[in-house]
Amino acid sequence: MTTTRLPPLNAVRAFEAAGRLGSYVAASKSLHVTQPAIGRHVRLLEDWLGVQLLERTSRGVSLTPAGQRYFDKVSIALQQIAEASLELTPGGSARWLKILVVPAFAKRWLMPHLESLRQERPGLKVAIEPNPTFTEVDANVFSLGIVYGMPGEFSQSEVMLLRPQVFPVCSPEYLDSHGPLRSIDDLVQHELIHVDEGEWWNAWLEANNHQLRVSSEVGYVSNDHALSMAEAGAGVALANDVLVRKELESGQLVRPLPQQVRLESYQLLIPAGPRSADMEWFEGWLQSILAREFPAAVPKASG
Repeated sequence: MTTTRLPPLNAVRAFEAAGRLGSYVAASKSLHVTQPAIGRHVRLLEDWLGVQLLERTSRGVSLTPAGQRYFDKVSIALQQIAEASLELTPGGSARWLKILVVPAFAKRWLMPHLESLRQERPGLKVAIEPNPTFTEVDANVFSLGIVYGMPGEFSQSEVMLLRPQVFPVCSPEYLDSHGPLRSIDDLVQHELIHVDEGEWWNAWLEANNHQLRVSSEVGYVSNDHALSMAEAGAGVALANDVLVRKELESGQLVRPLPQQVRLESYQLLIPAGPRSADMEWFEGWLQSILAREFPAAVPKASG
């Protein structure tokens, strides 16, 4: 068997750290070596490869086009080496995915699916942190993020998971006491539950060609809180099938009107840097199970 000739691995580590952090100083701190040592390792690797990988800038260093191509591959290789080593280390076999998620999706869809996730990916541990207001994911803290918003709203968005229909819901008790609702004109006379100052309801009304605009005196922290208030009979909230399918099936919530429109989408945020095998598996698992449960909400492929 022929052994492929490898470059000096310490030099590869120094280059990867400098390319990832954009600075010899930051790379030296990350690898606990001196700054001149990082520079020597990078020059050694460039001489070994015969190409320039990094160039100095006023802010530090940046990847050349050749350096970017090399970085994309070696960063993944180093991550895979680290993961393989961790699996064989006594007491170090735990593999974590830390996911930042909008609260309603976390509580009402993702958490009920965690057991099947664990069964399909033995050894993987998942930590979920609900957060209603995040717009990006810090790769030093979290692996991935799942947000709900408009296309183009999030710089790290690489995958649009679902764009479900949005519709009003309320408890059957509320509808018995205050209904029936025959039109959107009837709807706006009722107690509308808000997650903001009225923007989401107004977007829904406008999408249904209704000119009246509403505002809120009380805004709840997340869709989950708003839906809990609707379940308690406090009024009418907006929802989508991902969040309330079980509640609609059980009769805990009802739809007082048939109108529905597509507004925001669930999107997967992926921070810059190498992706682990578990991250790639989770992305595929998430897309597959959502598409199976909500096929009508899967975005159509373009092109």
